[in-house]
Amino acid sequence: MLPSYRSQIITIREKLAKLVSEVVDAHNSILEAYKTKNISMFDEVKGILKSIQTEANVIDNEIILTLSLFDIEEHELRLLITYLKITNELIRIGEGAKKYARRMKAHCDSDCNLDSFSDVIIKLHSSSISALKFIEGCFSDYDEYDYENLYRCVMVEESKCNDLYSILEKDIHSRIIIEGELSIEYVRVLSTLRKLERASEYAINITKLMIHSQEDGEIKSY
Repeated sequence: MLPSYRSQIITIREKLAKLVSEVVDAHNSILEAYKTKNISMFDEVKGILKSIQTEANVIDNEIILTLSLFDIEEHELRLLITYLKITNELIRIGEGAKKYARRMKAHCDSDCNLDSFSDVIIKLHSSSISALKFIEGCFSDYDEYDYENLYRCVMVEESKCNDLYSILEKDIHSRIIIEGELSIEYVRVLSTLRKLERASEYAINITKLMIHSQEDGEIKSY
């Protein structure tokens, strides 16, 4: 018996929710590794996200199958295309998490002194995680979810990330003046921290896509 359109959409949402959950788990693991200075814990991210590309491919295949099985309407097509784009955004977040973990592990084991920046780094990472967590629920309660509120909440966290990164940028530049011999390494630290800010930007992209998938497809400014 062929699956119904509704059951196909539920399957896709469940798989997307699992993908988001894995990305959040990976970031939580990285943050805990940094907080506890447990260098080996950074490597756990590879295990958490080891099949992220395969899972994304499965979701894409489910979407293509849905497109081929059913005579869908315009708003349904818009939703399925949105899900295709979201898998790409989640892959970017996941790959960014892997790179962040690898690089932060190296920074923590280098001659750079990150202690004076730790409070802000932790706040930056926490806000980035919060932005990702906000999008977790939208795949389980799609029909009744308040996407405009979701957009506002994620925007707040993304704004925090921007402000915190700016603080780190200023403080690290000041440190470079003092410790010029480590300037290249500190510049690399800034590049690594930028990935946390990017993760919140990808979360914004996902919320915009979800709003666009609605009937009106419009994003309001707040």
